[in-house]
Amino acid sequence: MDISYPVTIAAARTWFKLGDIKINMTGAEHIPEKGGALLAVNHLSFVDYIMAGFPGAERGRLTRFIAKKEVFDHPVGGPVMRSFHHIPIDRSYGAAGMKKAVEYLQNGEIVGIFPEATISRSFLIKDLKTGTVRIAAEAGVPLIPVVLWGTQRIMTKGQKVDLSRHKTIGIEIGPPLPVTGEDPAAETAALKSQMEAMLDRLIKAHPAEEQPPGSWWLPQAYGGSAPTLEEAEAMYAEERRLRAQRKAAKRSADKKRA
Repeated sequence: MDISYPVTIAAARTWFKLGDIKINMTGAEHIPEKGGALLAVNHLSFVDYIMAGFPGAERGRLTRFIAKKEVFDHPVGGPVMRSFHHIPIDRSYGAAGMKKAVEYLQNGEIVGIFPEATISRSFLIKDLKTGTVRIAAEAGVPLIPVVLWGTQRIMTKGQKVDLSRHKTIGIEIGPPLPVTGEDPAAETAALKSQMEAMLDRLIKAHPAEEQPPGSWWLPQAYGGSAPTLEEAEAMYAEERRLRAQRKAAKRSADKKRA
């Protein structure tokens, strides 16, 4: 039974109204009113769970998101994520999370996944993990690309939270991609290509006054100053190194205490 999720959706709608956040959304008709579907969403910010759940809510559906296990371990965030019936996945061993996602989909749920696996510092589409295609193929459900634009201005990595009013968020929901799982790499490449085209449309259609030249939230190819894909990948590699270093230090400390 869902209690907290609908309340949170209502609170988000109030936030949009009070904050004068304009949602420009197209393609919501591609989300089925019943039955399972997997939404493949680009990842720009920490509020993407809210924005990517908006299309399903507009169709009377709740979206169950796949998220890294660490979020569920948080003393505050964990209970909230579980109350929403989201799906934890272990980065080092994702089989259990993928199996749970397939079960949700086969039971008729809408499931959301971020195939880039982390926030894109360049705000362009990073390389996608093939697990997205494999989950949709195994579950036998539509794979629907969803692309967001503008959420990075609110709360993203390396930038201050900005809850100021008068922002526009672009959301495009694309038609379902046919996937069989027979060639996950090729089908993932097709998914990425479609998401890149959708992102290009959203950026070009965004209000110009919200994207002045040199903006940190705008990719360099569009006149902004965000890191390039290559620069962003180097930043991500450093994050992985530091994360591994912290885990090793924790294991060492745990052994000493034992």
